[in-house]
Amino acid sequence: MFFSLQLFEWGLLILLLLVFVLPFSSKKIEHNLEIFLFVMGVLALSISGLWSKEIVHEAWVEPIPISAVVLIAGMAFKWGRKKLEKGVSQLLTMIPTALFVFLLIVVLGLLSSVITAIVASLILVELVILLKVPRRQLVQVTVVACFSIGFGAALTPVGEPLSTIVVSKMDADFWYLFRNFSYLIIPAIVALGLFVVFFHARKSQKEEKVSWQSEDSTKAVFIRAIKVYFFVMALIFLGGGYKPLIDTYLITLSSKILFWMNMSSAALDNATLAAAEISPALSAEQIKSILMALLISGGMLIPGNIPNIIAANKLKITSKEWARVGVPLGLLMMVIYFLLLEVF
Repeated sequence: MFFSLQLFEWGLLILLLLVFVLPFSSKKIEHNLEIFLFVMGVLALSISGLWSKEIVHEAWVEPIPISAVVLIAGMAFKWGRKKLEKGVSQLLTMIPTALFVFLLIVVLGLLSSVITAIVASLILVELVILLKVPRRQLVQVTVVACFSIGFGAALTPVGEPLSTIVVSKMDADFWYLFRNFSYLIIPAIVALGLFVVFFHARKSQKEEKVSWQSEDSTKAVFIRAIKVYFFVMALIFLGGGYKPLIDTYLITLSSKILFWMNMSSAALDNATLAAAEISPALSAEQIKSILMALLISGGMLIPGNIPNIIAANKLKITSKEWARVGVPLGLLMMVIYFLLLEVF
């Protein structure tokens, strides 16, 4: 395969390698991830020669609803933060922090299929801030919760773009995903909640809690919405640029190989991969393999999913911090689900 690649395909592979590596090796790129991914997306489309009015229109229009939700929710939380903080403080006097964190991860994961992954991630950010936990714990809870939200949002077509595309491609009813995948997704959400509680209990009590400066200025709220807009635009450009590789090589692979190859959705838009790979012609086993791989790998790195982008931006989580939790957890889940899919 590699020896028969055309020149532009080699260029795309090199770009993909840079997308994976550079955010971890350059602090300047890490601090300007939106700009970096935008440039990589423009280069990918240019190398593929796939610039068109359609993709430019999609890139301008598609991020608007997401950015609008981020902006509106950001202003709402800014105005209502004192009441929210008071409510959370009262709740934490009645239940242990570990139980609160468990419920946070499980409930937001399940609710994301109804309120959307975007809204769930915005609620997550505000509640995690109010916990005032040490930085290491804050990152861990956030990353695991984003895994949970990504999983839960796939239970209905309103949860996230990936689930919308799958239902549309399969010409299925509203409950298709819940009916066929809930037994794989819901236990994972509960397990993720237990995972965080287990490690929360093992944390050293010597580690001092931090007081997070959660009060946003109006300017900061607008800047965050703009950054999310360009982040989504960058992912659309990246997905469009890599479509030739996906169509030519990825979708021709066996379900077992495809499962591991779909780890590329840690850096690419998993909705784009779903649109290219999902088809009614596939067997139920192949569809399960594709979908579960996309959901898991989407949580491994910041660009993998919209909730990751929103949470990392607000909480200033770096690519390295995210990967320290997301990559080992994602690989563990990939192995577990690879084995499970062999049995079920």
